[in-house]
Amino acid sequence: MNAVEIESAISELAQQPFNPAEFPYAFLEAFGNKPTTISRLRSGHSNKSDAGGVLQTNNIHIAVADAGAVTQTLAALKASPATASHCTCQGQIRARHRW
Repeated sequence: MNAVEIESAISELAQQPFNPAEFPYAFLEAFGNKPTTISRLRSGHSNKSDAGGVLQTNNIHIAVADAGAVTQTLAALKASPATASHCTCQGQIRARHRW
C-alpha cells in the first residue's frame, strides 16, 4: 500500500464506532496486512503478545488502553519480554486510548 491508500484506510477506520476488541486487527488491516495474517493473529496462532495486545512478529505490538491507563499500557508493552524477543518494533509500540 502507498501512503495515500494507508491514509484513506486510517481515515475510514477513524470514522467507525470504536470496538476495542477489533481495533488492533482493523488497524493492521488498514496498513495492508492480508486477511490470512489477520486471521492467524486473531486465532492466537501468530500473536505473540504477553501483554494483552496483538504482537505481529517483527512489525508492531499494539494494545487498547483503558481510560487513564495509556502510560501504564505503553510501559507494559515496552517492558514485555515478547516485545524484546519477537519484535524489532521498539519505535512502533502503540496503545490506543479507549474513549
